[in-house]
Amino acid sequence: MQGSRADKVVESIKEEISNIVDREIKDPRIGFVTITHVELKDDLRYAKVFFSKMGTQDEKKKALKGLESATGFIRKLVAERLDLRYAPEIVFKLDESAEYSQHIEDVLKKIKEQESPPKADSPTAKKPEKTDVDKEGN
Repeated sequence: MQGSRADKVVESIKEEISNIVDREIKDPRIGFVTITHVELKDDLRYAKVFFSKMGTQDEKKKALKGLESATGFIRKLVAERLDLRYAPEIVFKLDESAEYSQHIEDVLKKIKEQESPPKADSPTAKKPEKTDVDKEGN
């Protein structure tokens, strides 16, 4: 999708759905979710709404089910509040990119710890061996 109008519509949809989910939906399955981004088709009729939720896989599945059950309500409110000619069909998708990024960061940190030499004051640190020059002097 191209153009500043489309970008504004995407941002408006994201903001409005965030507000609706946070303030107006009382489904306990949803809990605290964050709308991360929205992908909108060129004709503005189909929107993929990505959300993240911290917790177990079961909690994430329940949140998705809760959002799916509220889709009609959310779609109606978005169309009313944004004064769109067509209410976009909304599909919710779980966005696990934040957790994946955290996993990658943890793996890189572990690799760095394994590759870095131990500190001089640590008990596992090797003492430098004396070279031939050191042996002659002592």
